[in-house]
Amino acid sequence: MTRLFIKSPSGRQRFNVLGAINALMKELILVTNTTYITSVQVCEMLVKIAECRRAEIPITIVLDNARYQRCKLVLEKAAELGIELLFLPPYSPNLNLIERLWKFVKKQVLYSKYYERFEDFKTAITNRANALKFLVS
Repeated sequence: MTRLFIKSPSGRQRFNVLGAINALMKELILVTNTTYITSVQVCEMLVKIAECRRAEIPITIVLDNARYQRCKLVLEKAAELGIELLFLPPYSPNLNLIERLWKFVKKQVLYSKYYERFEDFKTAITNRANALKFLVS
């Protein structure tokens, strides 16, 4: 019997990606970090989205029911920026366009792939997400 060694990363490093897609303009906005996604990152995302606003077109953002998305800080920031938040029913990620993008990104970047360096892994996720944003239309 021959032993087969499969390379895998040692330790655990996080790379969190919070994303928003403009389905009409095919624009992708990402907020990433290596700690945790909290209401602060959601507010950062709202600001980035508001900065991309064209003219006085209203903005509606579809969100799931994560606690950090429904908190007072996020609701107040959205109101301040004139952004409407639309929360999906529980357990319905299939209704959220960004979930389609994450499905393809994970399939192409995570499954059966080894990255020598954490930076290579982060770059692969970001590049693949940007390349696949057309899939949400």
